[in-house]
Amino acid sequence: MAAVRPPFLVRHAEIIFSLKTFAAAMLALLIALWADLPKPYWAMATVYIASQPLAGATRSKALFRATGTLIGAAATVVLVPNLANAPELLSLAIALWIGLCLYLSLLDRTPRSYMFMLAGYTAALIGFPSVSDPGTIFDVAVSRSEEILLGIICASLISTIVLPRSVGTAVASRVDTWLISAQQLSQRILIGGDAAEKATRAQRLQLAADAIEIDTLSDHLAYDPTVDSDIVRWMRELRLRMLMLLPLLASIGDRISALGADARTTHPQLTSLIDDLARWLGASDAAREPPEQLRAAIAAQQPTLDANSSWDQIVIANLLIRLRELVDISHDCRALNRAIADGRRPLGAELAFRPGAGAAPVRHIDRGMALWSAAGAVLAISLCCAFWIATGWVDGASAPMMAAVGCSFFAGQDDPAVGLRGFAKWSLVSIIVAAVYLFGIFPAISKVEMLIVALAPAFLLFGFLAARPATLFTGMLLAVNTATLMALQSTYNADFEGFVNSSIAFLIGTEIAIVTTLLARSVGAEWSVRRIMRQSWTEVARAAEQRGNRDRATFAGLMINRIGLLAPRLAALPDSGLHTANSLRELRVGLNIVDLRRARHGLPPRALRAMDDMLDELASDFRRYDGDTMPPELLARIDRALAKVMLEARDDVRGDALLGLVGIRRGLFPNALPYQPEAPGITTQGVAA
Repeated sequence: MAAVRPPFLVRHAEIIFSLKTFAAAMLALLIALWADLPKPYWAMATVYIASQPLAGATRSKALFRATGTLIGAAATVVLVPNLANAPELLSLAIALWIGLCLYLSLLDRTPRSYMFMLAGYTAALIGFPSVSDPGTIFDVAVSRSEEILLGIICASLISTIVLPRSVGTAVASRVDTWLISAQQLSQRILIGGDAAEKATRAQRLQLAADAIEIDTLSDHLAYDPTVDSDIVRWMRELRLRMLMLLPLLASIGDRISALGADARTTHPQLTSLIDDLARWLGASDAAREPPEQLRAAIAAQQPTLDANSSWDQIVIANLLIRLRELVDISHDCRALNRAIADGRRPLGAELAFRPGAGAAPVRHIDRGMALWSAAGAVLAISLCCAFWIATGWVDGASAPMMAAVGCSFFAGQDDPAVGLRGFAKWSLVSIIVAAVYLFGIFPAISKVEMLIVALAPAFLLFGFLAARPATLFTGMLLAVNTATLMALQSTYNADFEGFVNSSIAFLIGTEIAIVTTLLARSVGAEWSVRRIMRQSWTEVARAAEQRGNRDRATFAGLMINRIGLLAPRLAALPDSGLHTANSLRELRVGLNIVDLRRARHGLPPRALRAMDDMLDELASDFRRYDGDTMPPELLARIDRALAKVMLEARDDVRGDALLGLVGIRRGLFPNALPYQPEAPGITTQGVAA
């Protein structure tokens, strides 16, 4: 079958985006010149900051940039006039404001975070150049806001009206790719068990990272006028099931492995069912048999458990429950994906898997790192201000401005100094390009038409780079800095000495930010991996302390998000021993703790006490866990809880309790000897209960 040719907008997306963005930038510049705004080039630069290849992303970024700009402008109006006579105090106040906004931005991992970041460094862009004339700060703030809002409006209009690319189409394409990869992973695990699960570690990490990207991209759906609100709702339901699939596959692979290498001989009916499920997962919609047949086959093999049930029977019962969940999730994912593609509401009967009620994907937040990054930005800006004040440099305002912008852009990276070095490098390129235009090309231009033609080669190239994910930052930085440094006005008034002074301050601010970051903020990818892992261990301990009183899908969302954050960091550490860590183990253990919540209310006192003792031990062990093996005392407590549940629990609660206990035992002690049923009155240690 011949490959389907991508649509025109996809094939030539970079060129179309570049042309659209240049048109929007020229429109903003011409309107600003016509309206006689003081700094029309701000409108042009804003277009390149706000523009995104997808219409919905442009609209969301534009909305939050506009809001952030107004908040930042208001902050300068409050701070500058009141502290103008105390430059040290004013510098500290603006630096602290930027630090506060940056901290809030890092805590909010949604498109709204851009609003907080803009509110911070906009105060620097407006406030620092105005300290010499504080009486005009209100007029300056209004003018900057007008110029920025003009650029935002032009970018949004052109993006929405001229050949718009829908976020919905991009999300659907990414989801299709993710589901295909997840289907292949499912089949490999069903056929190969835990061995295949270990062999596909990189694929599982990549799926988690891709799930984060899809989640982030989906945030823009609500701002895309071409996407129906129902699609946003069904996309949320699909994302929930995508989150639950990865830990479920890990659990299934583990249970298959627990049955041993000779499972096909000892459990032929079960392995035949697993083979049928693997084929069903890979079948097309037309060839797929109804899921009810598989559910019935799974139910028919479900063993009846009692106090004398063997470890194999317990594992099989656990495995069959997980296989039923896999059938439900796989069926729901296809049904929701079809509904989203067709723009219709999925039938209620089509959805079988029920994640935690009211749950939503949760994102990892690191308040400590956010505070550390904000403090680093405050320090860098303060040092630039101290240098500016001490030297009395007239054009020195650019130094703290660029420190504020650079620290804000790269605060979320493990080592912001790496990004800041790129920022400095491409800023230098922008200075050279701006100098060529200002002193080599512009003197010969007398008409606006010639100006547009002259600007086209460079800015079309910048736009093309900004349209490609790998060079997005480079293109945006070149366009924004070049437009700002050229400082286009209605008449040519370039000043070589002023240009050199501003450019030097530009680079000094960036270099001070780099040095400060290296000394006070930079950490390596391995340090971040260990920190995220420790936070995951603490999260499991907290779940145990709360007796599983958490929403299952919310817990899964948080832990999957952390695994997705680990994936690119581990990829950057090919020789690290951290690659051997089972990133899904803590997630599986935590979910099984949450599963125990359903069984707690029906357990008799002695079984409940044994389970609580086990959870207390587990919480204590995870609080002081260092990545090594778990203590054997915890295994003994797990087995004691298993024994009490098997001996004393009613049939209607035993299943839920065993589901959680078996998962915890296999997650923490996969190589332990099989659990042995107890005789009544005897503990796992052989002492009378």
